[in-house]
Amino acid sequence: MGLRLGIDLDGVVADFNRGWTRAYNIGFDAQLVPEMVTTWDSPLELTHFPDMAAFWGWARDHGGHSVFRHLEPYPSALDSLRRLDGLGHDIVIITAKPDWAIHDTLQWLAEHRIPTREIHITEAKHAVTCDVYLDDSPDQVARIAAARSATATVCRFVRAWNDPVKGAVDVHDWDEFRRTVAELEQTRVA
Repeated sequence: MGLRLGIDLDGVVADFNRGWTRAYNIGFDAQLVPEMVTTWDSPLELTHFPDMAAFWGWARDHGGHSVFRHLEPYPSALDSLRRLDGLGHDIVIITAKPDWAIHDTLQWLAEHRIPTREIHITEAKHAVTCDVYLDDSPDQVARIAAARSATATVCRFVRAWNDPVKGAVDVHDWDEFRRTVAELEQTRVA
């Protein structure tokens, strides 16, 4: 019997920073690269926007879609999700999005044929019961770990914008995440 894997999208499966920096470069003749994003607040530090409300207002409309519609998947993310699904694990998408990005997110999931039967779009990611969680948000990893680390494995996808969190396991790439899941499954069977 497989595990329930709670998987975040942006920063984990979809390359949000590559997407928004590319859109910003086109719109404002800038020269941003994703590697410049080193903090959670980088959109404010790297752009002209006075606050996150202005950033999200801009991100809302890009040719009739939000910036979320045009994101590229990280290398090996889709293959890893398909492999995990093929091993009998349940892929549970748990993502936080503004209401105006929901339809673009659902279209993105369908276009990339993400192997899931369960999608939660919520800030309360910790409220969705899973065996394993994978997230990159500093706040979300901390909340999930505080709520679930006694009963689940919480994985922090290590990124420049997050730090270690007590109760969370660090994973650096999709290969490491798949190994972590395999080890947990072996422990469960033993």
